[in-house]
Amino acid sequence: MSDNTAEPTVLYETRGPVALLTLNRPDKLNAIDARMVRELGEALDRAEADDAVRCVVLQGAGRAFSAGFDLEMGDPGDGDKIEFLRTELEHDLDVILRFWDSPKVTIAAVHTYCLGSGMELAVACDITLAAEGCRFGAPEVKFGSGIVALILPWVMGHKQAKELLLTGNDRISAERAQALGLVNRVVPPDELEAEALAVAHSIAINDRIAVDLTKQAINRSADIMGLRQALRQGLELDVLIEASETPESREFNRILEQEGPKAALRWQEARLAKGS
Repeated sequence: MSDNTAEPTVLYETRGPVALLTLNRPDKLNAIDARMVRELGEALDRAEADDAVRCVVLQGAGRAFSAGFDLEMGDPGDGDKIEFLRTELEHDLDVILRFWDSPKVTIAAVHTYCLGSGMELAVACDITLAAEGCRFGAPEVKFGSGIVALILPWVMGHKQAKELLLTGNDRISAERAQALGLVNRVVPPDELEAEALAVAHSIAINDRIAVDLTKQAINRSADIMGLRQALRQGLELDVLIEASETPESREFNRILEQEGPKAALRWQEARLAKGS
């Protein structure tokens, strides 16, 4: 990875024809920060340049797959806030779409927590396996944030996506996620990595050209229906959400920064209970 002075935020290894990528910020529940975005791109570059690699498996180290993107957006300084936010969010969207667009088949193996844009990243993979007990959800609206990659309506349908995204529900079970089409299989936690590698190997033994072109055909059908244009338009609305500010959002963000997410959510719930 690009920074040799610190532990990589993405670990890379190969298992025969499979590149195994591991999100490696376990102390932060693998929240995806700017450095991890960069290192994910570098890891995909490496996998895609290796002719021996046929599939990419993405997993998380430690207690969870990922709690989503890091809430720290950085400081635009004296620059244009809208342009700063757009650039930051475009980097985030682009790394999610790398897994969708990769010429290699991508497989996500998720456990414990698969939330926010961490869920979007997993869903953007071609195949998603979940450990029993994993929780899915998109709590962004609770934090006054938007959706980076609005891919859920394309996967689970508009009605279900609206309920999940507008309520901020972050307690969707693995079984419910499978019923909604977000997950292909639910497996015991101690079998998750082995099952993901087994799926990858079952794909790797197939004809390379047939697999590559079949993935392209499926993705092109979504593009013809407007997926990519819709995602870019969704990103523009997310920029507006992130740039907006009210007295309530300023207080929420102050508590979030000083005391953490749980305290901020408690403040929000108490305010709503008072009807203020």
